[in-house]
Amino acid sequence: MKLHRYLSSLLLGGALALCQGSVARAQAPTPAAKTTDTVKVGVLHSLSGTMAISETSLRDILLFAFDEINAKGGVLGKQIEPVVVDGASNWPLFAEKAKQLLDQDKVAVTFGCWTSVSRKSVLPVFEEKKGLLFYPVQYEGEEMSPNIFYTAEAVNQQATPAVDYMLSKGYKKFYLLGSDYVYPQTTNLILLEYLRSKGVPLENIGGGLRKDEAGNIISAGKYTPFGHTDYQQIVAEIKQFTSGGKACVINTLNGDTNVPFFKEYAAAGLTAETCPVVSFSIAEDEFRGLPAKQLVGQLGCWTYFQSIKSPENKKFIEDFQKWLKATNTQGIVKQGRVVDSPMVLSYDGVYLWKKAVEQAKSFDVDKVVAELEKGISFTGPGGVVTTQKNHHLTKSVYIGETKADGQFKILQEFKNVVGEPFLKGKFKAAVTTPVTNAANALAVAHP
Repeated sequence: MKLHRYLSSLLLGGALALCQGSVARAQAPTPAAKTTDTVKVGVLHSLSGTMAISETSLRDILLFAFDEINAKGGVLGKQIEPVVVDGASNWPLFAEKAKQLLDQDKVAVTFGCWTSVSRKSVLPVFEEKKGLLFYPVQYEGEEMSPNIFYTAEAVNQQATPAVDYMLSKGYKKFYLLGSDYVYPQTTNLILLEYLRSKGVPLENIGGGLRKDEAGNIISAGKYTPFGHTDYQQIVAEIKQFTSGGKACVINTLNGDTNVPFFKEYAAAGLTAETCPVVSFSIAEDEFRGLPAKQLVGQLGCWTYFQSIKSPENKKFIEDFQKWLKATNTQGIVKQGRVVDSPMVLSYDGVYLWKKAVEQAKSFDVDKVVAELEKGISFTGPGGVVTTQKNHHLTKSVYIGETKADGQFKILQEFKNVVGEPFLKGKFKAAVTTPVTNAANALAVAHP
């Protein structure tokens, strides 16, 4: 989910490099702030390299949240002092920076990481050193660390609700396409099980299957490397797959490779009406680097869209735009900014941590985690989010249709979906008789 806007990175690169390993403030501190007691909070994102164009937006929203909280008195009377370090799109370096934040800077909490590999790189560091990380970006699940809170969408808060929606609209064939790394591969294996539990036969699940020597399916779908540009053969295969109608594409392509895919898709005469694409890695922030007009009518599924109509979301968007105009932090792009789900889930994480600290009356990680595990709610821009004992969130899920302005028209909402990280093996293939399909499908419900 994670589109890399190359042109933006060229503009940001020089300024962002200055942030590496440094302490960054969203606003120049006033003389009074210098003498105020502070609590150090880590921000661990890529401010240079391939991922900078995605992760700098999360740094920005975190600094905004810190400033917002500080203006209202801080946390337990302490001003948040952000310590911003650069993972530089280098996964081993993420682990080193995590050690620095915990050992040298003594941060009370860290907000960060984007890719699953960066998260897995820092996980043993946070566990060994008893730190606390909030992780905000959609992921494949199959993980639950005592030292990580996953505000991110789990598979059952994005992929399976999207499939439910397409099934409800009468779609019977699903082509699985993704980038060649852990998130798409794991997600599509879960979706294979889920689709079969809903009575979809193997021949109606496209992209290909790979089995081990024992005959067990170990891979489902078609995968391309990062930066792949030639989608002619794959799109031709998709077009053939759509024969007979009621077919769609489940898209977990990552990065700017979405551009050549959708270009080839359009050139082949495919449309949102003939074969819609449901994407899990394209959000409003990504549309700044995509030809949005070519994606009109295509679908997305997230736990937040900027187009949500609520007082909380309206205020959030307005306040963020005001902050952008006022901040003097180096490297922040101020024009044409939008917000999306990873940004909002980062923002939510800060406020959930704040509430847990205040309930614990302490910054101690064990005490804060204990409060989070009891269930803490925050009404954020996407609605109410509530922490769970399994370190995930209960939240609403939205299906949206893309518009020419890069925003989404919300088509359906699934309320209060409980985050469930462990889904593999939980879905049993339905009996093929149509009458018994629904009754025999074992699925994780969307409350």
